[in-house]
Order: sequence, then C-alpha cells, then structure tokens
Amino acid sequence: MSEIRVNGADVVTAHQDLHSEQGALRGERPGRSRNPVIKVADLAWLEFEKPDLDRAEVFARDFGFGVAARTERELWLRGTFAGSPCMVIRKGRTSRFIGPAFRAAERGDLDRLARATGASVREADVPGGGKAVDLLDPSGFPVRVVYCGEQLPALPEQRPLPLNFGTDHRRTNTTQRPPREPSRIQRLGHVVLETRVFGRALDWYLDTLGMIVSDFLFLDGQRDRGPTMAFIRCDLGVVPADHHTLAMHLGPGTGYVHSAYQVTDLDSIAAGGEYLKERGYRRSWGIGRHIQGSQLFDYWRDPDRFMLEHFADGDLFSCDVEPGWAPMSTSGLAQWGPPATRDFLGAGPSPQRVRDVIEALRGDNEMDPARFFGLLKAANS
Repeated sequence: MSEIRVNGADVVTAHQDLHSEQGALRGERPGRSRNPVIKVADLAWLEFEKPDLDRAEVFARDFGFGVAARTERELWLRGTFAGSPCMVIRKGRTSRFIGPAFRAAERGDLDRLARATGASVREADVPGGGKAVDLLDPSGFPVRVVYCGEQLPALPEQRPLPLNFGTDHRRTNTTQRPPREPSRIQRLGHVVLETRVFGRALDWYLDTLGMIVSDFLFLDGQRDRGPTMAFIRCDLGVVPADHHTLAMHLGPGTGYVHSAYQVTDLDSIAAGGEYLKERGYRRSWGIGRHIQGSQLFDYWRDPDRFMLEHFADGDLFSCDVEPGWAPMSTSGLAQWGPPATRDFLGAGPSPQRVRDVIEALRGDNEMDPARFFGLLKAANS
C-alpha cells in the first residue's frame, strides 16, 4: 500500500484517484470491525407505518414499485429483481419510519446473532415466510435481521436504451423514444439515517452486522474530532458490493432521511420523473450525479413527505477498498446537477426541527454547539 505525506501527516492512499481525494490520517477510524458478530449480505426491506394504504399504493405504483402482497393492514412493495420485497407499509395512526431489515447471508447467522445479543430467533412476518432476529441500535431504531427461504420471482425489466458513442454506433435507422411511464424499480439500494449518537451507532453496525465504511465525511476544522457522516457497505469479500447500503450522519434529530431504489438507466430516471411531475408529485432534488457512490440520482417526496430516490450506475467496491475521507459540504454532494435544494437538505426551520436542536444540545449525545454550527456551515458551503 503506497503512502504520501500531506501537510506533514502520513496518509494512506490505496484509493487515490479511485473514490476520494484523501485517505485516513494515522490513528483515525479504520472503518471496519476486527471481529464482527456476523456479516449481513444486504438490506432486505424497510418498514413504515401510514394511515392511508390506498394513497400509499397509488404513489408506490407511480414511483415504480410492484405490489408483492396487499391486505387491509399491510402493503408489501417489490422491485423487478428476484429476492425479497423492498418495503412493507403497515396501517397506523400516523406516518412514520419504523426501521430497516437486513438480510443474513446464512440461516446460522441468526443463531449466532441471537446468542451474542441475548435476542431470540422468531418467525418473520414476510410473504413466503422466514426467520428473524429483532434488535435495537444505539439511536433507538428497531433493526431486523432476516433469513427468508422463499424468494420472489423476477419480473419483466425496463430494458436500457442502446446508445451511440462517437464512432461506436449501436443504433442505426431507428429513433430513441423512451416511454413516459413509471421508472421500473429493480431493487432497494440504501437507506440514510440521522442520529445524535453517530459514533456509537456506527460502531454498532460495524461490530454487530459486519458492515464496512466506504467514505467518511468530517466537518471543516473538526477532523480531529472524527467523522460526522459515513457511507457504509456490506462486506461480501471479493464480491463487489454497493458503495453504500446504509449511510448515517450526525444531526440534531433521530430519524429517516431518505431511501434509494435502483432503476435501469438515466432515461428511466428522467422519463419516470416526467411521469411523476405530470401527476403532481414534488421533486426534492435532481437530476444529477453524486460524488460519494457516483450514482445518477433524482429525489422525490411522497404524499406523506418521505423522501425517496431513483438511482442508477452506482459504484461497487470489494472488501479491499479502504475508506476515503472528505470534508462535509453541500457542494460536495454532486459532480453535476442543480444546486441541492433546501427541501433536500431539510433546512426549513420547522417547530419540530427547533425542538430537536434544543433537545440535542441539552441531551447526553454527540451534538454540542461546535458540532451544530459546523453542520450549519457545511450545509451552506
């Protein structure tokens, strides 16, 4: 592994010119656990509660989900890929995010996890059946680890359009006319969470679920205090995995930020976005291309104000790629595209946000005035 010196500090740069301009300084977080309890294979699904399942289903179909199962109390949504559903929405009095479910690589992982945490293995409430272990992360999110024996079959795909590049002509005597229809979701990609106990929560996911960090972000002038955001992937060994399956950042609140769903290509994102716009839905931010993860992206709000992302062409890393380090800033979120909106950043001074800030600054957590003002600076940089 090659090393260079930057500002007098030794910097590991195995990833130089790969995914980040900077590597770790000597002694910083390694971004992985030496001996995790298990190594989860992927996100399985996300769990929500909403009072109106009919309205939720209309948006879901417009956004590009298929319906795997529907009862009076539950709505299971899926993508076109074979595997588990992407999301379950249960009927509840209010709209709220419950938590993520991760997929165990093997059935025995559930027994190992249960022994290590004092939990129990139970029947999973999922179409087709399965087993689950229910945990609670340090932020207070219910986290479910599942093993499902029966998988949903694949559905017909939205095929990518053939493109002409310079002298490489793959399309002749025919035109491009992407249909104005929903982006057909292939699978669940990642979820982003906000937490007041970032360091403790990060260690829990690395130690308990065996995930590894792809990129750390830190606040300007506060790198010595450690990162305030991490993009975290599953450790599949030499098999490349999504740049991030989970992302977490320090903030005054504790909750869901957004979730992301893979579609075929840029035309699928754009044509699907036009379809959503025609039906009165509100784009939060996009279209653009991210820096960390490199995904093409487009963000939307559903009728309950939850933010969901269409993405395509994301980075895939094997286990030997070390974490990158970069300063946290709004301008650093995208390589190209429109400026990040206040809606995407959650910058509106709502009464609940004000209460979150006051509680966070008074509470026993990792949010203090320096962190808070550093986050404000990053949001405006």
